[in-house]
Order: sequence, then structure tokens, then C-alpha cells
Amino acid sequence: MNPSEHAHDEWWLATLGRTLVWARLRVREAGTAEVFDSDGATLPYDSEDTARAALMDAEFVALDGLDADDAAERGFILEELVPPQADDDEVLRGLMIQKLPARN
Repeated sequence: MNPSEHAHDEWWLATLGRTLVWARLRVREAGTAEVFDSDGATLPYDSEDTARAALMDAEFVALDGLDADDAAERGFILEELVPPQADDDEVLRGLMIQKLPARN
């Protein structure tokens, strides 16, 4: 996929204990969107709003919408929440679920 084919990416996460499950919302210039999920699937949506609604229904929250208090409620420090990065989606797939070490 050519990076110039999309307008922007947003990172979303769900939490279970000290486990982070990431999802990447990619908004296309045409107004459509797709979500790359932790299973490595790319799910297409007719609009950014529809994709966001699907993520919220699955209890994901937008990373850029979290503040320190939101992170603390989930048992994290905001600085711990760093989206996975990789040069391609195949490698990224293996990084979409992160187990953070227990805090003392």
C-alpha cells in the first residue's frame, strides 16, 4: 500500500489488565476508512464515522483522546501507551497485542 493513498492514521486501543490490543484506523482521502486489527485483518468501512463507531462498539478508545487520568483509570501511565511500529503490515500484525510488565 502506498502511504500517499491515505489521509491519516489514528491509533485505538482496548485494554485487559496490563494487555493492550491495538487497532489502526486509516482514513482515506476519499472519505472511506479501514481498520487494521490485532488479527491482521483489514476491515473496510464506508466512512470514518462508521469505522469509529465499530471500534467504540468493540470497546476501543482513541489514543489521541486519552489523557493522564483516562490512562490511570485503565491502570496505565500515558507514556506507556506507544503504538506498535513496523515497515509493513505483516510485521505489524505480530505487534498489535502488547503485554506490559506488571507495575510494582
